[in-house]
Amino acid sequence: MPAKDFYHDTVKVALVKDGWTITDDPLTIAVGGRDLFVDFGAEKLLIAQRRNQKIAVEVKSFLSPSPVSDLELALGQYLVYEDLMRGSYPDYLLYLAVPQATYITFFQEELVQIVIDSRKPKLLIFDEKQEIVTRWQPPIQ
Repeated sequence: MPAKDFYHDTVKVALVKDGWTITDDPLTIAVGGRDLFVDFGAEKLLIAQRRNQKIAVEVKSFLSPSPVSDLELALGQYLVYEDLMRGSYPDYLLYLAVPQATYITFFQEELVQIVIDSRKPKLLIFDEKQEIVTRWQPPIQ
């Protein structure tokens, strides 16, 4: 089992505050004799539509001296999980959880915007102090 990210518990609290039920901590993807671990599986009952919405969330803290290296690792992991989840969890949407401070600074830089525009990862932006979700990109429907 991999070590938990620095903001693991913060994102867990934020998801619960946002109305999500944590169903898996971690969510295991088993493929070809290997197990990979997405930080969370969660679901929310949408009353108006009478259906469950399911997400998987991979938390990244972006605390190393090189945010570009953090981005490379986060995006690589996200893309691998996204591909593998199509077979194991086709009804889940995968989100990359990013601290709000990182999103409003580093994620606004041109190099990050080029990658985001090209790869279109789903982002969950969280306030690391208030332990709340501040933005879903794209918005959850």
